[in-house]
Amino acid sequence: MYTEKVGKFEARWNIKKSILILFTATLFVAWMSEFLVGSIEPVLARFGWTELFIGVIFVAIIGNAAEHVSAITMAIKNRMDLALQIAIGSAIQIAMFVAPALVLTSLFFRNQMSLIFNSFELIVIVLSVMITNLIVEDGESNWLEGLQLVVAYCIIAVAFFFHP
Repeated sequence: MYTEKVGKFEARWNIKKSILILFTATLFVAWMSEFLVGSIEPVLARFGWTELFIGVIFVAIIGNAAEHVSAITMAIKNRMDLALQIAIGSAIQIAMFVAPALVLTSLFFRNQMSLIFNSFELIVIVLSVMITNLIVEDGESNWLEGLQLVVAYCIIAVAFFFHP
């Protein structure tokens, strides 16, 4: 059995057990994702919100909850460089790997996905990248910049709420 000392703890899982637990966790996450997607339709019917609004605002927050918690934990520990890397890295992973992989995978299904955005969505993406660049380019951060990012997110949320 392979054991590795990590800090004051010893890792005691073998490769087979590790892969089994990873596979089980993946199945659980896939099941929860299906549950989340299935619960969107009643919300759309009840509140009259658009799928775009739910997807861009709520699913983005819920889907990246683990990254948000990690980034907040690092920020509380005054590790702002790591907090920003976690937050920005998550968005980069989605843009550079997950979205193109979903487009290619959708070719095997009846409903195919594309990366065609309308003008409103492109403007929001470009502004989001510009705002993020302005925040991180000086290498420092403070509570006011954090508040500005939260307000910018709220403005984007309101814009998507009223966008048809």
